[in-house]
Amino acid sequence: MTCKDRLGAYLRERKVPFLVQVHRRAFTAQEVAASEHIPGKILAKVVIVSADGRKVMLAIPATCRVDLARAGAVLRAREVRLAREQEFAPAFPDCAVGTMPPFGNLYDLPVYVDRALAEDDIVVVRAGTYTHTMILRYADFERLVKPVVAELAQRR
Repeated sequence: MTCKDRLGAYLRERKVPFLVQVHRRAFTAQEVAASEHIPGKILAKVVIVSADGRKVMLAIPATCRVDLARAGAVLRAREVRLAREQEFAPAFPDCAVGTMPPFGNLYDLPVYVDRALAEDDIVVVRAGTYTHTMILRYADFERLVKPVVAELAQRR
């Protein structure tokens, strides 16, 4: 089962309304936002970090960069760094590299969300492909994932 199918089934089982969007092939979160003509601040960019050796999923607005010092403080970790692709890719066998949705609960990863994403009514998430996203209410996302909300990003 693909990530898109798995996530769609998960949302339908929990009676969460969502919309699947199709866009031209895009690799970066900013490219996705531009392709879909949506503000980058509502598109969740997933970044996997290694915090004292444990993998953690961070979700920040596409317009931002992870602030590793802030993330370290929030995670209470001495060493926080961006995880290398070969470290995290095996955890997401149903996703194209770099297209993971911020549903760490489906992949046994804790999820931390930047406060700016939590401020909007909707959130747009990648759906495991270079051409699909899903739009859902942030409140539904929060209810299902139960992320920790904190200041994690540097605004551009």
